[in-house]
Amino acid sequence: MALSAIEKALLQGKWNPELDCAPSPVAELAKQAVEGDFRAVLTSSFARTLFTLSSPNFTKSLREIFDLSKDLHQDSATGELIRLCIAITCLHAYVQVNWTGPDLNVTPLEVIPVESSITPTEQGLDAKAIEELAYGGEPAYHLAKYPTFLRLSQLLLDVPFTYTPSVTWWKLRATMLHHRTLDEPVAHTLSYEDDLDALGSIIADDSNLSGRLILERGLLQHLFSQDRSALEYFVNAARATRMDYELTGALGRRTKFQADDKSQLVLLAESHLEADEEDTKQGDGTSPSELSPDQTNGLADGESKMPETLALNDDTLLEQTEFTSSRPTDANSSRLSHIDVNNQPALHPLDQCILLSLCLNVKNTMPAHGLTNEQMAPYVFRVISHPRNWSVHTMALLLRSRLESQRTRTVERSTFQLQALIDQMPTADSTLRERLVYFHSIPLPSKWEMERELALRYMSLGVVKSALEIFERLEMWEDVVQCYASLNKSDKGVTVVRDLLEGRRAEVDVVLSRGKEVSEKHRATQDATREAKLWCLLGDLDPDHGPEHYRKAWSISKASSGRAMRSLGGYYFARGEWTDAVECLKRAVAIHPLVVRPWFIMGCACIQLEDWETARDAFTRCVAIDPEDGESWSNLASMYLRLDEEPSKEKKNVDEDDSGKNEATDAAVPFSNKLRAMWYNYMIVAMDVGELSESCRAMGRVVEMQAEKQGTSAVDEDVLERLVDAVTRASPNPDEAQQAGGAQNDAANPNEGHGLSKQVINLFDKTVLSRVSTPRIFRAYGRLQKWQSKWGDATKAYMDAYRCGVAGTMEKGETDVKKWKEAVTEVEDIVDILRNFGPKVGEFNKYKWRPQARSIVRSFMARTKDFEDEPEWERLADLQEELKKVEEE
Repeated sequence: MALSAIEKALLQGKWNPELDCAPSPVAELAKQAVEGDFRAVLTSSFARTLFTLSSPNFTKSLREIFDLSKDLHQDSATGELIRLCIAITCLHAYVQVNWTGPDLNVTPLEVIPVESSITPTEQGLDAKAIEELAYGGEPAYHLAKYPTFLRLSQLLLDVPFTYTPSVTWWKLRATMLHHRTLDEPVAHTLSYEDDLDALGSIIADDSNLSGRLILERGLLQHLFSQDRSALEYFVNAARATRMDYELTGALGRRTKFQADDKSQLVLLAESHLEADEEDTKQGDGTSPSELSPDQTNGLADGESKMPETLALNDDTLLEQTEFTSSRPTDANSSRLSHIDVNNQPALHPLDQCILLSLCLNVKNTMPAHGLTNEQMAPYVFRVISHPRNWSVHTMALLLRSRLESQRTRTVERSTFQLQALIDQMPTADSTLRERLVYFHSIPLPSKWEMERELALRYMSLGVVKSALEIFERLEMWEDVVQCYASLNKSDKGVTVVRDLLEGRRAEVDVVLSRGKEVSEKHRATQDATREAKLWCLLGDLDPDHGPEHYRKAWSISKASSGRAMRSLGGYYFARGEWTDAVECLKRAVAIHPLVVRPWFIMGCACIQLEDWETARDAFTRCVAIDPEDGESWSNLASMYLRLDEEPSKEKKNVDEDDSGKNEATDAAVPFSNKLRAMWYNYMIVAMDVGELSESCRAMGRVVEMQAEKQGTSAVDEDVLERLVDAVTRASPNPDEAQQAGGAQNDAANPNEGHGLSKQVINLFDKTVLSRVSTPRIFRAYGRLQKWQSKWGDATKAYMDAYRCGVAGTMEKGETDVKKWKEAVTEVEDIVDILRNFGPKVGEFNKYKWRPQARSIVRSFMARTKDFEDEPEWERLADLQEELKKVEEE
């Protein structure tokens, strides 16, 4: 079913003048919704019919109080469009008052027609909405304005629709706003994913609508921290709009006194969407905030102004990178080499939204590092250079503010810019329609989120008192507690939480600020989900009584607080109470199955209980949620290995088991390149499944990372000897090895014989021997040299093994008989080595082994004369006499 013209206008936020040619009640209502005349829509006869109370009992849920499925028109399709227009208006009214501004001119109480005998209060409606908006154990932000509008929009969209396929898209938008209203978004699978796919097929030929839908689906994945999935959506959105973009380099300068041009990152981008007149009016690259006062005064009353872009005013840094070359440094290989770096074409606002989303994905998928900021900055500056929409430009300035908060020369502008963005919200410097048209295509924070970000910025600058004032005004008590902790007043933080739980603080502050009076009973009453969160916070602050507080939270939330079980499970895990930890964490993941951390901790607890199968399942869920979780991949490989070792486990397909282990270890390594445990697990599993080449590589990484700190324990000598065994099993002659092995000869196999030898030799020569010295390592190296018929190197290796072994390091006064007997065996072994290898060293050195062997025996006997009465002493004496005769021959 194709979208109607009215549905498209509502989705795009732009009214099609052609619809005015056939006026109708639904067209008039839709136009008012698009133009931002929300009061007209919500006080219309249709809205009043819809919002007429079906029950005067306000103790019931909002779904029961209103009958939102009423027929609004004799034509069902028209009735659905009217209901959709009212749902969208409610949704956007909530957005206006909490996100974009300016101030809203209608309240929920004005929308609901009530009899004089029924007197619902605005506070009562909002409190009920906040309670119903709680989800997955996470409370909705209790100071959000007019949450009743959001809840009514949800209920309206939940009514079955038959003739308006776009309702699924509006459900997606309502879901996004719902989760952004929660204290923390709760990741979950949408029940209408298939409907969104079907809608995407319907609008596939419309680049603008298709790009928007794909982008918004990606933004929801971004909100749920599903960054890999989000990136796929963002890239597909760019393909849908046919935008070309490329991150490259060009010569330029960043400072005022820079003499030499350096290669600077730059994002080249070009739009192919058709931009209407409204989208191009600010496309000249000049923001009104950068104009002179005379120029801004000359703007027409109805003309929009862009958010104020503050100047840097630094004595060293330039306002922005100045490129001295008009072409990228790799122009020959660039598909956008025709674009002038200094004068790029303006982008369509939707393409700007996609670039900002890609920028956010860079941040989420990269470590917190200066290079990450460098990679994000070109995306932001490409959008800022051409301000074309109020909301999009606000988002770009916010991202620039975040990037600049990490540098001392830019942190001042960063803070002032953030404050300016907050201050502009209630102003009427742009039309509401302009603010809403691309709102759903960007992750613009709410007013309270932006104020919290400003407070956190103050915290990072050490202005704790100002931050505390903002947190207290926003009633973000968890942040208030952190402020008190930074001021070394942790006890005050505990007192704040206890006051909240006992009803002595939050409600009193709210009531006094509004100049109203409420009963003591109402003052002590608060949303159960929020109260449960406070009990969890108290448990974090009071660990001695933590379990008691977490169980209280679990009870109050009626077994819906995932945080309570996560915290209680973590408490038991930290104390080694593995069974209790697993029980709690199972409850936590049942509530929030898409949160990685509890799955991971549960897997680790199961390892301690030797419950390998449950641990495997837990780590499988971890890597399914976050495919780049290297530690989980490593643990998953270890679980496969453990399950193979279980004697009772049926092994119907050993190759399949080995494949699972190896795939897990292969996936783990790229994401945890600096994690020693990861490489060690990889080494063991690779050895177990026969991937000796990879095991050798992993051993090299382990030794490089740990030899300086751990010394000899950094080398797993058993693995090292198995690597040498794999090489030396083959014939030393490559031709003979090839004839013996057939097609799959060991010269071509990288996991044995000559195919592995070069890698193992490099492991010894370049990594192990330069860092670690033990007798077993030298003997293994000696066997490798012997296999190559390098008799001199082999002899030296065995001599090195002797010198750092028991016999070579034994001094006078030794009294340990057992240790001495072990040393006697080592002396006999090294003499045998010299006797067998010495004649093969070469013509010049073939007699040198004799005095060397005799000197070893004589020196050892001189140092251990205290053991002359032991039977083994006679063996040493006979050996010395034998060597003397050989030397005289």
